[in-house]
Amino acid sequence: MERRLQLYRILLSAGLFIASLCLPAVVLASGFGIFTHGAAPLGEAAAVTAHGEEPSSVFYNPALINRLNGTQVEVGTTLLFPSREFSGVSGERAETKDTVFCPSTFFMTHRASDRVSFGFGVFSPFGLGTDWGKTWEGRYLATNSELFTIAFNPVVSVKITPKLALAAGLDVIYLDTTLEKNINMALFALPENSFKFKGDGTGLGFNIGFLYDVSNTVSVGATYRSEVKIGVRGTGIYGYQVQIPPFIALQNSAGKADLTLPQQVTAGISYSGFPQMVLEAGIRWEDWSSFRQLQVNFDNGSPQTAQKNWKSTFAYNVGARYRLHKNVSLLAGYLYSDNPVPDETFEPSIPDSDTHLFCVGTELSFKKLTLSLSYAYQLLENRHKSNLLGDPIMQGSGTANGKYSADMHLLAASLVFKY
Repeated sequence: MERRLQLYRILLSAGLFIASLCLPAVVLASGFGIFTHGAAPLGEAAAVTAHGEEPSSVFYNPALINRLNGTQVEVGTTLLFPSREFSGVSGERAETKDTVFCPSTFFMTHRASDRVSFGFGVFSPFGLGTDWGKTWEGRYLATNSELFTIAFNPVVSVKITPKLALAAGLDVIYLDTTLEKNINMALFALPENSFKFKGDGTGLGFNIGFLYDVSNTVSVGATYRSEVKIGVRGTGIYGYQVQIPPFIALQNSAGKADLTLPQQVTAGISYSGFPQMVLEAGIRWEDWSSFRQLQVNFDNGSPQTAQKNWKSTFAYNVGARYRLHKNVSLLAGYLYSDNPVPDETFEPSIPDSDTHLFCVGTELSFKKLTLSLSYAYQLLENRHKSNLLGDPIMQGSGTANGKYSADMHLLAASLVFKY
């Protein structure tokens, strides 16, 4: 027993280390949400709310972990290769710097009895990363924008009846962000300045899960994750400090910003009546209307505010798992999601648009070890910026109006250990 407990401690420490190796900074779902939590779910386009065979169900629907025997540990990562391009109305072209991101995950589940199971997850529910460089047309709006989060999510699932399971858990989320842009000082006969805000904070939320077996072949699942309010404390730093009476003062200062991560509702229905196949269709709602503005209140009394006025979004997905052999399963899925950013506040730090996600994968079982591999291609529909957001001092300068296009390749791998 002591040897097994020691192994669990080692695996938990390894999982926490792996989850922190490559912190995510790229948009995958609407807004800056991320849903790359396990290779097998990605292979089914995250249509795993009403069925699931991996510990990553801690995220997708913790009510499912009652179906997992014994103690299971899952570790995994996803390599993300994003590409964003800008074609301006003035003829200028730009693209974000080539970067590979690798959001990683750790999940553990334990079946304490026929009715009660426990789980724990470490994952990154939100993130973004856009680095346009410091010389492009939209540099007065954004040069480099980064945000990453780490969630620590303990859950408990209880089988109320043979057909019904309910689950609940806590979300402790740590957030770190860096926002950079340039400032046009030509009006004051000064060289171009730069501004950087870097800060972090922690918030607390909760999640609940529901699973009901309508029949031997049909199951319905749903989850809810609450919004999480985070007070981000950090420092604003200018390339050089200057004071121009009576109203311009560019001075380094500590500051605070309040950021609300959205509440989410996910639901799905699965069908396993076909031989060796499970199908699921699902829907996800994200309340991005909580992101009304981004305001940094500096201690020196000069706040910076950017209106966002985002709206809630819906995503729709379908997924399939086909057992080709007792040790081999094939996965496939498709997801469509609309985006939360209205035309009047669309800007290059988060150039989001409606998205299509095409997924394939496989799952290989070796006694107490399961290896999952998936590939996905995300295509974001072209988006056009035609508002006046740009240089606040010299209105109409650096608006970076034009066409924004983006896509991304994803490669995911996960290992599940069963004890």
